[in-house]
Amino acid sequence: QVQLVESGGGLVQPGDSLRLACEASGLSFSTHALGWFRQSPGKEGKERELTAAISWNPLITLYADSVQGRFTLSRDDAKNTMYLQMNNLKPEDTADYYCAAARPKGGWSAGRAEDYDYWGHGTQVTVSS
Repeated sequence: QVQLVESGGGLVQPGDSLRLACEASGLSFSTHALGWFRQSPGKEGKERELTAAISWNPLITLYADSVQGRFTLSRDDAKNTMYLQMNNLKPEDTADYYCAAARPKGGWSAGRAEDYDYWGHGTQVTVSS
């Protein structure tokens, strides 16, 4: 059984940093594309927004324009854990953050939530003064 478990969310002030973690069991991160998505308050009915993703072959990391230069996705295959380092947080970064994994497949698109096969339950990040 595949499980993705996020951790590291919390309440921080603008300009602060947080590091989210996503630990997987039942699958190997090294053979999957991975992504961090977020859903802002009041947007529960809308599709989750891609924050960052890494493809499986070749390894390409990409970021949403809104977080480029502030967020960094990394992964530790030995620990089967993915991270999202978030620096210089802004109030508009407030959201529930979800990690996701996709089996290798043709036509996969990093920003398309339906292209991911496994999801965590999310961790809440609130940026407020």
